[in-house]
Amino acid sequence: MTEAPAIEGAVLGIETSCDETAASVVVAGRTVLSSVVSSQVDLHARYGGVVPEVAGRAHIDLFTQVVADALEQAGLAAVPPGVEAVAATCGPGLIGSLLVGLSGAKALSMAWDVPFVGVNHLEAHLFASLLESPDLGWPLVVLLVSGGHTVLVEMTAPGRYRLLGQTIDDAAGEAYDKVARYLGLGYPGGPAIDAIAGAGDPTAFSFPRALMDEPYDFSFSGLKTSVVRTVERQPDASVADVAASFQEAVADVLVAKARRAVLDTSAKGLALAGGVAANSLLRRRTAEVGEELGVPTYLPSRAMCTDNAAMVAAAGWWRLTHDGPSPLTLAADPNLFLPLSA
Repeated sequence: MTEAPAIEGAVLGIETSCDETAASVVVAGRTVLSSVVSSQVDLHARYGGVVPEVAGRAHIDLFTQVVADALEQAGLAAVPPGVEAVAATCGPGLIGSLLVGLSGAKALSMAWDVPFVGVNHLEAHLFASLLESPDLGWPLVVLLVSGGHTVLVEMTAPGRYRLLGQTIDDAAGEAYDKVARYLGLGYPGGPAIDAIAGAGDPTAFSFPRALMDEPYDFSFSGLKTSVVRTVERQPDASVADVAASFQEAVADVLVAKARRAVLDTSAKGLALAGGVAANSLLRRRTAEVGEELGVPTYLPSRAMCTDNAAMVAAAGWWRLTHDGPSPLTLAADPNLFLPLSA
């Protein structure tokens, strides 16, 4: 095969932090040439959640084809493909899954003689809005809501983050999965609850809104327990009403704290990030807050909310430009947190 001409700023991103095997080619952190995501949802649905060992093995099986598809869609199928760097998620996530993508990225980096960049998965989510709205105003409040994290961040520029608050127990996405499983709605819980909630009454049940008097921290464990106790007392309750009331309670807390953060920081915008950012009620309520406060809201497309490699490539390009390549000795860190500014 012939060697492909290098595309200036082209980065191959690789994402395998949980149950999505993804690869993407992004130029200069802005232009997406390809984005391939192979989901394992059907594989894990029978278990009601992600099984780490099953996820890791699936990544091994899917990795080579997903990367090849991403390069082909970007017009870079030759070997070496002409990318200038390879970026991969190094944490947080499932250790077995992380190791597959990280090891594969390092191998490609060495084979193609291009830099390797380790990317923080949480930081990558913050770059999702930048991919689609490159002219964001700063400072920006970002509500990052996923299956593993619920974090409220002040972002004063790419790479400069201040933690405002986070969950003290369950993440919002985790609560969605647990409630959906209890209600028999299947996995993943977020889309299942969002779908059925549209037919329900969000005022049917008065579920708790925890820590509403606390500035920015979140708690969803008690809400999950309240749903279970309510259904135990009322086994004939409408599942749609329970789902709608649960979703309303989650959105109330998330949006109220994001609104407060925008006011307290004098932010010039409000952005959502993470898988739960695809939730229809949360997106609508966030847009309403932005309109009320007179600030723009940045709602990534649903494809950019869920785990993908385009955001990894974008964050990787930025880190490579500002910090240089990562050492090949970089280890996977399942508990990695967002790099905060001093």
